[in-house]
Amino acid sequence: VMMGETLETLRSVGLLDQEKIFSHTAVKEAVLPFNRFPNTDAILGPEMRSTGEVMGIDATPGLAFVKSQLAAGMSLPKDGTVFISVADRDKTQGIQSAILFKELGFSIAATVGTAQALRQAGLEVSDIVAKIGDDDGVTAVELIESGKVQLVINSPRGRGPRADGAHIRKAAGERGIPLLTTASSGLALAKGLVDWSEHPLKVKSLQDFHIENENSGKTDEF
Repeated sequence: VMMGETLETLRSVGLLDQEKIFSHTAVKEAVLPFNRFPNTDAILGPEMRSTGEVMGIDATPGLAFVKSQLAAGMSLPKDGTVFISVADRDKTQGIQSAILFKELGFSIAATVGTAQALRQAGLEVSDIVAKIGDDDGVTAVELIESGKVQLVINSPRGRGPRADGAHIRKAAGERGIPLLTTASSGLALAKGLVDWSEHPLKVKSLQDFHIENENSGKTDEF
């Protein structure tokens, strides 16, 4: 492969096993010690060092993602309020996430810009927060500190909103509220919670999993 050959070519000449088709998805997650550094902004960067990694395996990407987050120590809510504040580039995924959370019975809180996008998509927004420093309403930090929010989805934006985002993420971390810092992870969790509401999580040892793979090349039970 390093010399330019493709995996398909190597398989065709017998130098590599044929690709197996599995009926499962595996999601790996890094365990990052943000709880040990409460004043640190919970945004990933190239200098970050994890304290380990975990993996979730299940029949759907959503369930595998849920397992990976639970394994990493995140406490996932099944009801309550989801606070969403995403950059313009992430509005589409933010809307998709909000639709699924609403289907699950969650209430939605959002910043002004995100709330506008959600309402234009026909979604009800229960709480619209003011910018930090404004005197015309409850801010995101105040809403989080009130205990009303059970999940925060916040993707960084420009320099001004990023400052607000840093305060939002810090408030979530201090209260131990589950925090996702990309719109894609928010959507993955929303899909996972939908799947979880329809299918209970099952546990299978890696040993059993490997045995079944050796015998059949795939596994359907989790």
